[in-house]
Amino acid sequence: MYAIIETGGKQYKVETGDIVSVEKLGAEVGETVTFEKVLAISDDNGLQAGTPYLDTTVTGEVTENGKAKKVVVLKYKPKKDSKSKQGHRQPYTMVEIKEIGGKAPAKAAPAKAAPAEEPKAAEDKGVSASMKKEELIQYAKDHGIEIDAKAKKADIIDAINSAK
Repeated sequence: MYAIIETGGKQYKVETGDIVSVEKLGAEVGETVTFEKVLAISDDNGLQAGTPYLDTTVTGEVTENGKAKKVVVLKYKPKKDSKSKQGHRQPYTMVEIKEIGGKAPAKAAPAKAAPAEEPKAAEDKGVSASMKKEELIQYAKDHGIEIDAKAKKADIIDAINSAK
């Protein structure tokens, strides 16, 4: 019996008792991890493939957290007196597979959205110099203040403030 799981953007073929090195998980040594992204399971009944995932889990126990061997990246440009050397160690987690085929936890039903409330009336924030001229003209029109649309911004602000 084997399963194909997805974790860390990669797919792994696992069997019970396998020790698999996966991308670093946020789990300590000895903790139990559950992989819910199961792509396929093969058992006595044949192969079951999900679309894209099956409603089952694979459970394992973290045995080690560490870093892989160093990978050296060397960049060199001839005739330019340019070279750079850089190293990288990829973190990993070793997981021992304990069980294949557990039931996936039931997903909570999505909460119903509250009935749409009527939009609240826009609060009157007053006029400020940071408003655009078009906004000031619209504000004056909404409040029944007559102004000259060709007037300067400062004049429109004064007219609105004096009308209050």
